[in-house]
Formats: sequence, C-alpha cells, structure tokens
Amino acid sequence: MKLWLVIIHIILVGTNLWATAHYNEELTEDNEFAEFEDFEDEKSAAASEKFSSEKKNINNNNNINNNDNDNDDNNQVDEYEEDDTLVEDDVDSEFDHFQDEEEFEGLENKNPGKSDEPSTLTITKVPLHLRARWDSYYLEILMVAGLIIYFINYFTGCSKNCRIAESWFAEHRKILQDNFSLVGDTGKSIEESSESYLVKESESQYSIYCSGRVGCDSLLIELKLLKRQDLINVIAQILRPQNDQTHLKIELAKDETDNFVFAVATKRTAVHFIRDIADIATYCPDKRPGEKFGLPMGFYVMSEIAEATPAILDTRVVAAFNKYSQFIDYIHVSDQYSGTKQQEDSGALTMPEVKRVLLIGLNISIKGKVPNAESVEKMRALLQLTFYLVDKLRRFKLSKEGKSKADKNRQKVEEAFLKTTHAARAEAAAAKREEKRRQEKERILQEEDPDKQRKWEEKEQKRLAKKRAPRMKQLKVKAL
Repeated sequence: MKLWLVIIHIILVGTNLWATAHYNEELTEDNEFAEFEDFEDEKSAAASEKFSSEKKNINNNNNINNNDNDNDDNNQVDEYEEDDTLVEDDVDSEFDHFQDEEEFEGLENKNPGKSDEPSTLTITKVPLHLRARWDSYYLEILMVAGLIIYFINYFTGCSKNCRIAESWFAEHRKILQDNFSLVGDTGKSIEESSESYLVKESESQYSIYCSGRVGCDSLLIELKLLKRQDLINVIAQILRPQNDQTHLKIELAKDETDNFVFAVATKRTAVHFIRDIADIATYCPDKRPGEKFGLPMGFYVMSEIAEATPAILDTRVVAAFNKYSQFIDYIHVSDQYSGTKQQEDSGALTMPEVKRVLLIGLNISIKGKVPNAESVEKMRALLQLTFYLVDKLRRFKLSKEGKSKADKNRQKVEEAFLKTTHAARAEAAAAKREEKRRQEKERILQEEDPDKQRKWEEKEQKRLAKKRAPRMKQLKVKAL
C-alpha cells in the first residue's frame, strides 16, 4: 500500500511540473528578433556620430584657416573663401547619396514602421531550449524517481523473500529432522555450512536437500516465491495474483514401489501436465473430474492403472484434499518421470532416463499474502501427508493384471520409440562404421609395411564388391 501511495504522489508531482512548464511557455513571449533590432539601432547611431564628427572637424579647420588669413591680402582672402566654399561643397556632395532617390531604387521614402498597410511578417513561436528554471527537467526528475523506486523495491523484495524462506524452514525444521537423518545438505563441510541449511538459487528461489529415510532416496524442497524484487512483476501481481509455492521432489527406492503413473492436479496444472509432461502425456493423457472420487470441485485425476486410483485416494487423503484444497496444487506419482516432453526434431537416439518419484506442489500463501499462523499450521499438516504417501506407496502392490498392463504399456512405448528412430539410428550406425574404417585406413597408411597395406586394400575391395552384388533370396523347400 505504501508503494502505491509513493507512485501516485510521483505521478501528481510530475503532472504539476508539466502543467507549470507549459503555462509559463504560453505567458512568456520573447521577441526573437530583438537582438537584430538592437544591432540596427547601434549601426545607425554609429553612422550618425561618424557624420557629425567629420562635419565638426571640417568646421574647425575652416575656423583655423579664417583666423590665420585675417592679416593676408584681400586677394588671398577671396581665394581662401573660394577654397572654403569648395570644401563645403565637397563635404555636402560626400553625403548626398543618403538623400539621392535614385541611389536605392524600388525603396519608398516613407518609414515602414509608419505604414498603414497590415504587416505580412509572421513570427514563429520557437521554444526556448536553454532554460534556467528547475521545473524544465520534470522528465529527468521522473526518471530518477523511477530508478530510486525500482532499487528500493528490489532490496525490500529480496529481504522479504529471504524472511519468508527462513521462516518456512524454521517452522518445518523439526518435522524434517524427525523424518530424515540429514537435513539441509549444502555440499560443504559441517564447519563451513554451520546454520546455512537453505541454498539460495536466486532472489526468489531457495532449496533444501534432505536424505536418509526408509522408502526414499532423497527429498528436494524448492521454495519458488514470487519475484518481489522485480517492480514489473509486482505490478503484474496486482493485476493477476499468484501464489508462493513449495515443490517437493521425493526420489523413491527403485524396487520398493510398483510401476504406474498417477496424478491429481487443479485444472490449470492438469492442462499443463497433459501438454508438457512426458509420462502423463504418454501413459494417461485423459483427465477425469475429481468429484467422482470424492475430491472437491476443480481437481482432475489422471491415472494409468484404474486400481491405483482408489488405493492412493483413501479416506485420509480425500479428507486432506477437502480440508486444505486451497493449499494443494498437485500430487504426481510416476516410475517413468523424465521431465518435459522432448521435441520431435531433437534427434535423440535413446530413450530419456527415467526416475521413480513422488512430486507434490503446495501453496505457501494464497494470492501472494504473507503466511500467517493458520497457513503455517496447514502446511505442517500437508507435509505430514507427504510422508504418509511415501509409506503408503511402499505398501501398495498391484495385482497381476495391473502389473501385466503396466508392462505392456511400457513395451509399446519402447517399440514406438524404436520405430520412429530407426532411420536415424541406422544412419548414425553407418556413420560410426565409416569413421571406424577411416581411422583404420589412416593407421595402415602410417605404417611402412607394403604387405599390410596390400592386404587391407584387397579386403576393402572384396567388401565393396560384395556390397554392390545383387542380393538373392534363398527359398527353403520342404522335402515330401
């Protein structure tokens, strides 16, 4: 809730900054041509000053000449007066081009600023690209705020997932230690591992390994929590809530359980099993509603052998399903578990390695809520149900008809696989033989023994001739 309040506050601040910036842009109308007008005024002022200074210098020169020539003769005075007149005429003629109408053709004498005609000059509103206001950087502020929120959510999400994983293990540690001799094997020595029983696979996934129990080889617990460290996943979680889950993978003892495939899952998980999981898709591709077996609505049953269904879904298991239906995702028992289906173009020439497993998926929390005391108590009861199923699978034995049907199903699957991969296996075998002959030829050629080389060539020619010869079928005739 606090995260949403922070996000809404940032959105409101960003909207306010954007509106303020655009409002100031509308009020402020700068004259982009003001600098050119100032330049023209300066230019005209400089020209007028130059003109007045030149005229003043001429007048001063005239006054000096007049004072010097007062004592001269009249002829000389007249001569100087004529010279002064010529000088003045020259000065006036020097600036006559400013008043000459033919000097600038096509221009009117009237001042354009005082014209009565409407001006056709349009001034384009150019946005200011260099602004000194802090509210001009609202986009950068939003980006920085988003990064800060992302990193805050990352660290808080990581710490929250870590707390959930540690609390889950603390609540179920005693049950695990009562059923297994080794709990939390991290692959390190006791001194190095100390109290670190959880193995951190990622920021949202933790695992616990246990071993040392009758009826099973090992137990791998995977805590797949929500990606609370990812802000995008947190937002998606609000739109489409999901659950924190615990996946239990128990490898059963090889010779202590019979061969069959069985699964109970919710609708969504059942569709995923039938489409993607190899053993379910091969041995029991049909699903039946769980109401026929006393399970609550929303669960589906997939079983290879019909007699195995009521044996596993006894009264205790059905009661657990009805009581803790929200916390159970699936139960999967199989002796042919190999993971997801192989692609048709994978080119595998051998059948995948299979394991005898019991897989159980449980919901730690509903819709991402933090587990409370009630949910912890339910998880403890479901963990006890897991060990009850392990012991039940050891005691359960199929009838002769069930065992025969299971063996036939596995034989059919193997024959179908060999048939589909026959051409690929024949090609691979031919390539292997050809590679062996090539290596043998290289070995013979490296030896300096002409007799061995000649014998090998004769042997190779006989083989090729036999290969090219037509094959004749031999018919057996029975004697009368």
